[in-house]
Amino acid sequence: MSHDIKQIRNIGIIAHIDAGKTTVTERMLYFSHFVHKVGKVDQGNTVTDFDPEEQERGITIQAAGVTFDWKGYRFNLIDTPGHVDFTAEVERSLRVLDGGVVVFSAREGVEAQSETVWRQANKYHVPRVAFINKMDREGADFYRTLNQIKNRLGANPVVVSLPVGAGPPHTSGAFKAVIDLVTMKMLTFTGENGSQVNTAEIPAELEDDAIVWRSQLLDDLSNYSDALTEILLAEEEVSEEMIRGVLREATINDMVVPVLCGSALDGIGVQTVMDAVNHYLPSPADVPPVQGQDPTRPDCPELSREPNAQEPFCGLIFKIQSDKHGDLNYIRVYSGTLKQNSRVLNPRENQKENVPQIWRIQADRREQIQEVSAGDICGVIGLRFSVTGDTLCDVKHPILLENIVFPETVVSMAIEPNSAEEYKKLKQVLDMMKRQDPTFRVTENEETSQMLISGMGELHLEVIKHRLEREYKVNVRVHNPRVSYRECIMRAVDCVGVCNRNLAGQKHWAELTLRFEPIINERNSVNPASAGRVEIKSEYSNEIFDRQFKQTVLEAIREESQGGGSLGFPLMNVRITLVDVVTSENESTETAFRIAVSDAFHKGLRDGGIVLLEPVMLLEITTPDAYVGDIVSDLQQRRGLVTNTTVHGHVTVITAEAPLANLFGYTSAVRGLSQGRASNSMEPLTYGPAPPEVVKSFMLE
Repeated sequence: MSHDIKQIRNIGIIAHIDAGKTTVTERMLYFSHFVHKVGKVDQGNTVTDFDPEEQERGITIQAAGVTFDWKGYRFNLIDTPGHVDFTAEVERSLRVLDGGVVVFSAREGVEAQSETVWRQANKYHVPRVAFINKMDREGADFYRTLNQIKNRLGANPVVVSLPVGAGPPHTSGAFKAVIDLVTMKMLTFTGENGSQVNTAEIPAELEDDAIVWRSQLLDDLSNYSDALTEILLAEEEVSEEMIRGVLREATINDMVVPVLCGSALDGIGVQTVMDAVNHYLPSPADVPPVQGQDPTRPDCPELSREPNAQEPFCGLIFKIQSDKHGDLNYIRVYSGTLKQNSRVLNPRENQKENVPQIWRIQADRREQIQEVSAGDICGVIGLRFSVTGDTLCDVKHPILLENIVFPETVVSMAIEPNSAEEYKKLKQVLDMMKRQDPTFRVTENEETSQMLISGMGELHLEVIKHRLEREYKVNVRVHNPRVSYRECIMRAVDCVGVCNRNLAGQKHWAELTLRFEPIINERNSVNPASAGRVEIKSEYSNEIFDRQFKQTVLEAIREESQGGGSLGFPLMNVRITLVDVVTSENESTETAFRIAVSDAFHKGLRDGGIVLLEPVMLLEITTPDAYVGDIVSDLQQRRGLVTNTTVHGHVTVITAEAPLANLFGYTSAVRGLSQGRASNSMEPLTYGPAPPEVVKSFMLE
């Protein structure tokens, strides 16, 4: 059954780990009758956490998509991970989604990864509704979390539902209902798993509070509607339809964030979130036309595609799920219609692809369909040349969409098979995993045949190892994780590279000047998302050189920069500029220029001075007050810097920065220091200069 594009909602559930994303998703599936029994994370039987590793750990590792209907609307929902090691799953999901439901724990409030996913949503201009979950937990505080959304995230939250009570059941003032400020009714949730929504008048003792918050809601919305302002000035009643219309418009334009509350575990408030998705988040028809470039022209002019089934087909591959039977490519269709057994173009590779099968993805199950139209999400099996981030489009109407940029890896470890017979199998499996996970890297030492796998953290690499053994039956030995360092230079230098050689009886001569400059911000550090980037420019122009050698020289600079710095680590945040060139009419050749580039490059790294950069992590530790001193002392021994402490009742939240090299095994250490009562999260923050002793240790190797 095809849906009107205006009735489609492509949404993601995003949050910090343990905020309740998967529980919210499971309740949505239950209330929409997609499932008839509610799964639980701690029992490992939820729909979207179907991977054995997810079920064992009780966390989401890979983004899982599922499609269901709610009150006439089609939801294409993606449940995303909350752990920073799997942030690529969030990144690629937000790239193709139209809206998001951000889940916060009412007890913990806005946490470190909450800020990360919020920034990712800002990056892709994804409108959001916020759901303050776990109102039934001890220490839950709706209003504190609301203030954190405003102050820590820089958002403009607008309260749509108020909690009635807070805290565990069977206690005084326990959380038991919500007040809908749009309809000015109290909603209670009864029946099996809270499936029955009951509407009642607001109790007299809560009415004053409700009136104050509804007035605040209307005042906030009056900033975005002259018609609403006029009604308020005339002291007339504002209709529900007008409130929802203004709130929808403001949400779609990233002006406000509707805030709701509830307890997904108890089935309270989830239906109101589903209604809010219908009312306030955009359909594919509400978002701007997708922008791309014309790959058939040298100047690559901009093109756009309207979200319309009558436009030429255009879609983006945002995820690949690899298995033994072939790759399943997740595709967001932006325009046109994709039909089974059709042929499409991959403009990056300039290759035509066959589309033999199209599937509706339902977590770990699939339903084959004949076609899919603009605004929808599907899976395709049978593509040969395409990878994550590639565009697929109509063969006669090419368009190249912007790729997805993923953060660089920060942790590596050596891996080797237990036997020579398993070497080839290991290589094949790792190649398959690379296609599936853009933040997973594999490099091989040709001399020792040792493989180095790199990822976003210890947990990321641990999951990779377990998958190798569990899914693919490859027994491997791994070595201790190590930090993925980067190299930069201390100062700007100009270096002349010369080639003056006789090779095979022919004279090769060329001379050029390269300028090397460090690109460092005011903190003398860099964002890890830009790690490994080298900027290559040319300030020299000459008609003959441009025609004959310019491309060769720029390519040679790029190849040299990919070889790493003086210590063998990848270069990052270095700008290399071609400043001057001297040629000889008869003796300047492509070979001569490649040799001259190599000469200048090695001089530049030597004269510019070595700066070894190490990844620095942002830590957030939540601990009972009694253990704050021990944890801070331990952080200082790890070269950590405490940047903030916040007291929430009997719990203190410590924010700190520390080098990754000193944080291996930190989670276990924190538990040991606090008798198992403290928790922590970390995410890549920046790259900063490593201590001299670390640099010296590598120079002695």
